Amino acid sequence: MGNEMYSVEQVAELLGLHVRTVRGYIRAGRLRAVRIGKQYRIARADLDALTGRAAQPAPVRSAAVAPVEVSSIVQVDGVDRRAADRLATLVLAAANTGTEPARPLRVQTVHDEERSRMKIVILGGAAATAEMLHLVEAVLDGGNGLLDGEAGDA
Repeated sequence: MGNEMYSVEQVAELLGLHVRTVRGYIRAGRLRAVRIGKQYRIARADLDALTGRAAQPAPVRSAAVAPVEVSSIVQVDGVDRRAADRLATLVLAAANTGTEPARPLRVQTVHDEERSRMKIVILGGAAATAEMLHLVEAVLDGGNGLLDGEAGDA
């Protein structure tokens, strides 16, 4: 197997499915995908696992130790578009460099310019989510200039 990567559109065409169906599989966790910017990329091995072509044994999980998933929504008020973009970039970069490749964090950010409000939605394991929340707290409370436009402005 190579390191081939497919777009959602390519996977939909290969499987004879609608693009929305493929995105639904990704959101539901049936199909692993990596988010790069605003697009998903699907590895050949993950596509094979979905279609049953890959002979991968199912992971053995103890009934006593079920995986924990945490859902968190962080609301940040008084954020302009530039600051929201900087914070979103930082959070998404941190999520993509996570330490648990088997259970990656899923992060979405939304900025409401009218209300100068940003929401960060974090889904993932308890430890990784806690680390992300600590990062967000450090950035917001740290006074490092990231959100007020001082960082990188010369």
